Amino acid sequence: MSRFWNTALLSAALMIPVAMAPRVLRADDKAAVTYHDKQHNDDHQWNGQEGKAYRIYAKQNHRKYSDFSKLKDDDQQNYWNWRHEHSDAVLKIEVK
Repeated sequence: MSRFWNTALLSAALMIPVAMAPRVLRADDKAAVTYHDKQHNDDHQWNGQEGKAYRIYAKQNHRKYSDFSKLKDDDQQNYWNWRHEHSDAVLKIEVK
């Protein structure tokens, strides 16, 4: 019976740091989504800064916000065209 309790105690001790790890550290486990910009022939990784930039784009262009992945290809391309003209510095997006 003591072997059972030793195993249970060890398991709990190993699980506590994982359960208490900050959410930010665990966010890296997700596969990053990458979009290809056909017109500029480059790839863009979707992250927090890109999400902020897209919200600014939607507001400036009087568009209803919708999930970028669900936009039509032409609408996505319009965003990438706009994005190439608006860097994080121009948009005042803090890069972490």
